[in-house]
Amino acid sequence: MKMTAIVLDIEGTTTPISFVYDVLFPYARARVTPFLRDRAASPQVRQLLEALYREYQDDVARRLDPPCWQMIERLNDAVAYVHWLMDRDRKSTPLKTLQGEIWQDGYRAGELKGAVFDDVPKALERWSQRGRRIAIFSSGSVLAQKLLFANSTAGDLTGFISAYFDTTLGSKTESESYRRIAAAIGSPAPSMAFVSDITKELAAARAAGMHALLSVRPGNTPQDEGARYPQIGTLLEMPD
Repeated sequence: MKMTAIVLDIEGTTTPISFVYDVLFPYARARVTPFLRDRAASPQVRQLLEALYREYQDDVARRLDPPCWQMIERLNDAVAYVHWLMDRDRKSTPLKTLQGEIWQDGYRAGELKGAVFDDVPKALERWSQRGRRIAIFSSGSVLAQKLLFANSTAGDLTGFISAYFDTTLGSKTESESYRRIAAAIGSPAPSMAFVSDITKELAAARAAGMHALLSVRPGNTPQDEGARYPQIGTLLEMPD
């Protein structure tokens, strides 16, 4: 079947893992306190805090021993919990939303520039010329995804990307998430490919009927099940 759409992970696929862990995460971590303090009266921030507090209560119920957060209004407690989530690289939707809002300030101020591998703009242009739809599926918020590609080291790449998906759609390791993406894009899953550096995500995409390719980039974690998937070192190696 003709390939009609390509879905890309970000971390380890379009973007070096080092940029995420050495630049983006520390940037957000250092600014959680002033961000929450300065915008505590904002309805949007209040909703974020409420969502985080519900997650905190669930962690307490599960006996995961998060730092004590006595009430939503105690911002120091909220910051400690956010840092605790970051230390565990939790794929938390409210955490990812908070990080995206903080990064937005950084991109606007010119303090951040979205890193992408050199082959990424060339691949996006090639696929677009061939009429293939391009989508992103990342644990980072849709806002964070758009900011990275709009302010990338290769310029604004958002013109090549037709859809963005995050964990509000579902987990990246659940096949139903990929079925939802196929439905949203309007392409049969067998005519779509998903590229990621994590085989658990590839297994979910394959179970949904998509082609699944393993991204093997410098700095990526070796995958025990990697031999089960076609491997590519750059996006330009994607088969036609």
